[in-house]
Amino acid sequence: MIVDLPATSVSNISKALVKIREEGGAVALGRVLTLVIATHLGQEEEAIEAANDASREHPMRVIVVSTEEDRERSKGEARLDAQIRVGGDAGASEVIVLRAYGETASDEEGLVTGLLLPDAPVVVWWPGVAPEKASTSPLGRIATRRITDASAQPNPQEFLFHLGKTYAPGDTDFAWTRLTLWRAQLAAVLDQPPFEPITGVDVAGAADSPSTLLLAAWLRLQLQVPVHYDLASRAIGSGGIHGVKMERASGVIELEREVPNVARLSQPGQPTHDLSLPRRSLRDCLAEELRRLDPDDLYGEVITKGLELLETSDEGAGARA
Repeated sequence: MIVDLPATSVSNISKALVKIREEGGAVALGRVLTLVIATHLGQEEEAIEAANDASREHPMRVIVVSTEEDRERSKGEARLDAQIRVGGDAGASEVIVLRAYGETASDEEGLVTGLLLPDAPVVVWWPGVAPEKASTSPLGRIATRRITDASAQPNPQEFLFHLGKTYAPGDTDFAWTRLTLWRAQLAAVLDQPPFEPITGVDVAGAADSPSTLLLAAWLRLQLQVPVHYDLASRAIGSGGIHGVKMERASGVIELEREVPNVARLSQPGQPTHDLSLPRRSLRDCLAEELRRLDPDDLYGEVITKGLELLETSDEGAGARA
């Protein structure tokens, strides 16, 4: 069911939610968190779809704050249009879409405060361009977790270094979430004999892949060995991370994704294996981040220390230049 509320107020939206629950039996009991999505007018649906899919694992209230992309040039009247989606139109969540115009858009925190679930964690997600500092932004101040996406920024690589400088516990980024399968596979390889130390690492990926840089930073921090990373487009591959090579005394371990969704693992003295290693969808990334509402300490170390190690090393500096 979809209920449109043109030219409304937060108070009227709250009353409409109560009326929907009383008349239709839709209840908020069992919602485990509030997800606030901060986006721009006309760019809401992809994020809402991902949230609806993730809600089947994490029942929640979704509040979408949609504002004009260029607020400084906006001279329209102050207005708030809302839409409430429940039932089949909202997955296992209830979705409140707030489309704010003019001066109404200047108080994002005020728009959502009266609609938050009581005594439930708040997660804020910016699927597009992120604020200068997520933790001190109007929505970030009220959040337990704050999710950005470096790949959606004008300069993904520079944005990662910016995240390292502005990091606060509770911050995370989908560039990190997209690494989960890669990190699990590489860790599994190193847990197998021969248990020889890694002496050097090469990481390759597309020029627009911030996850490649974070993977290199994670390996540099965990293995404490030189890591060379190559961020450049190439004929093979489907974007994102292309592959990892790890050197040790017995030879080179290679995990390379030359075709979409499939990676080839090569190790000295063992047959080559093809592994499922797909690029993760927005739904997968969002669902994973909602599984934990405490700060991701490992991400914090990688973004603040691992990137710094890459930047100050000969290998990293050369690759970045």
